[in-house]
Amino acid sequence: MNYPDFEEIITPARIGRYLAACGGSTRKAMTLYRKNIKLSQELFTVISCFEIALRNTIDKHYTLTLGNDWLQNAASSNGIFDNNKCRLTQSNINEAIRNLNHSYTHFKLIAELGFGFWRYLFANNQFIAAGSTLLQILPAKPRSTPSIQYNHNYILNQLAVINDLRNRIAHHEPICFVPGQPVKNTMYSRNHHNLILQLFQWMHIDSGKLLFGLDHTLDVCDEIDNL
Repeated sequence: MNYPDFEEIITPARIGRYLAACGGSTRKAMTLYRKNIKLSQELFTVISCFEIALRNTIDKHYTLTLGNDWLQNAASSNGIFDNNKCRLTQSNINEAIRNLNHSYTHFKLIAELGFGFWRYLFANNQFIAAGSTLLQILPAKPRSTPSIQYNHNYILNQLAVINDLRNRIAHHEPICFVPGQPVKNTMYSRNHHNLILQLFQWMHIDSGKLLFGLDHTLDVCDEIDNL
């Protein structure tokens, strides 16, 4: 496809960042746009695997500590999330149960709840309500120091970073630039990729084996850097 046709489809405003980052080269701008899509695909795959691993690890932990139907029980009357401080979490669970209707099972409920729900189980009110034990799913997490507290709030914030990347990709925003600038740079994507692998390691999950054949994020980053 020639550049005018490409620009007509993508829009000048959107492709303009790529054109500026490539010094006005229309050929490179189209290539960079396509490689950004490829990079988004790679990172979204990694995030999806991480999300599944995270929610299943949380479920295993709370099944042991709170029982097999811990989610439904937590959101029921007099459940651990039945209080003003956890009202949104309770509402999210009950809405998901209603959406499942007669097809409800505990495992379908797990899949129905989004990344943001699982992230907020590390928020202070939810963390305390469930027994303040959730950090046990991260046995390889570093010990806190005077300068860095590796507590539930720290994990909450790290998961927020991943969630923001997930939303950025889902809304087709570029991830191959310096944030907020039309400058080609892959450090944003590399840093987020490294964070996800670090959290896998803290959970004692072998990301190399889990993502074997799936994760080519750094290869695509190299391709973009060399463009």
